[in-house]
Amino acid sequence: MSGLGLPVRLALTPGQAGDPGQVGVLLAGLAPAVVIADKGYDSRAVVELVEGSGAEAVIPTQANRAEQRDIDWEKYKDRNLAERFWSKAKQYRRVATRYEKKAANFLAFAWVAAMMVLLK
Repeated sequence: MSGLGLPVRLALTPGQAGDPGQVGVLLAGLAPAVVIADKGYDSRAVVELVEGSGAEAVIPTQANRAEQRDIDWEKYKDRNLAERFWSKAKQYRRVATRYEKKAANFLAFAWVAAMMVLLK
């Protein structure tokens, strides 16, 4: 997502794959100043990848970690932009329920939903 809550890149994964493994794909070729994510992305590999690209990692540390990182909680409040975007995109039934069997078709409908959200 951009700083305005607009999608920059979408990546489709299998249902059993975790999202943190896609960080490299999503950041490839981009030069963000800040990467904001939830606790699900809290891993050394993700934080190192983000900071290695020159961006600030605003990812809260999971409660069970011995070493807690400090983050800018004011910047973290902007994560709601991504949540609100997906809430709007899922108003399109084909995206919310994934009627499409083929990944390419589903990703195309996700892009169409994203464009419709942007046009509203």
